[in-house]
Amino acid sequence: MNQAGQALSETLRIFSGSSHPELAQEIAHYLNCPLSPSRTQRFSNDNLFVQLGESVRGKEVVIIQSLCPAVSDHLLELLMMLDAARSASAKTIHAVIPYFSYGRSDKKDQPRISITARLIADLLVTAGAMHVMTMTLHSPQVHGFFSVPTDHLTARPVFVQYFRQRNLENTVIVAPDIGHAKRATKLARALGVGVAAGDKERLSDDQVRIIDIIGNISGKDVIVVDDEIATGGTVVTLVKLLRAKGARKITLVCTHGVFSGSAIDRLRALPDIEEIVTTNTVPIPPEKRLPNMTILSVAPIFGEAIRRNILGLSVGSLFAFWTGLEERE
Repeated sequence: MNQAGQALSETLRIFSGSSHPELAQEIAHYLNCPLSPSRTQRFSNDNLFVQLGESVRGKEVVIIQSLCPAVSDHLLELLMMLDAARSASAKTIHAVIPYFSYGRSDKKDQPRISITARLIADLLVTAGAMHVMTMTLHSPQVHGFFSVPTDHLTARPVFVQYFRQRNLENTVIVAPDIGHAKRATKLARALGVGVAAGDKERLSDDQVRIIDIIGNISGKDVIVVDDEIATGGTVVTLVKLLRAKGARKITLVCTHGVFSGSAIDRLRALPDIEEIVTTNTVPIPPEKRLPNMTILSVAPIFGEAIRRNILGLSVGSLFAFWTGLEERE
């Protein structure tokens, strides 16, 4: 271990919530630091009890927790761990949230509702978070809800590395709607291919209507790119339209493979999908892993972001609003 790595291991304490200990272990391994112990249990009255298992006084504390089901329990556990670190005199407290599920609640589009993404951001800071790291928020404005430094990372590097191994001469990247066209365009540019987008209208949580495809996909191999697949309503509708419009091979790509409700059954029933490529921002249990599914690890991205923050190095090349290692979007 070099001098910088040794200094990092001496000052850093990494804790994992109960939502995704496998990813936390991968991040700790990347940093060559052990996971610090913690304890979470539930009392008979359903209250949670959380305890950090070693001293954090004067240390750089990283707490890793994805907001995946059971979301409310995992959120409360994260808040309690942040508060415990603050009250135990941690030097800095970094909340690493690979999947910020409440990012979808980013606007007041109905009367008398909460802009919950902003509320959760405020709760994290109140609990003790001094810095937040997350990945591929549902919309860019959620980044602005945080009142502490927030690194909005992207999984694009792992997707680029994966797809560059293929022949992409006849490939088009497709965004499910205009709102995600900019994100799809960045991946298309990185891979040197064309881009198209769906004209989508959301009808309910699991139903959408895609009127048309903007761009030429006839006779093309298509890579559909979305931030997450939850119920699968959007991608199922889009895949059927792509096939009707003359697309050839169809690959689905998403950062967050949530696959809630009947999503897996829906995807399994679509023979037109050649491959589903996602990441491990949320745990994907064996029963949700289809034979044509590939899961890429984002642990090196989070690990490198943590390393650079702790050592006071630039993390600009890892931000989701940068197109490459040196070029700003």
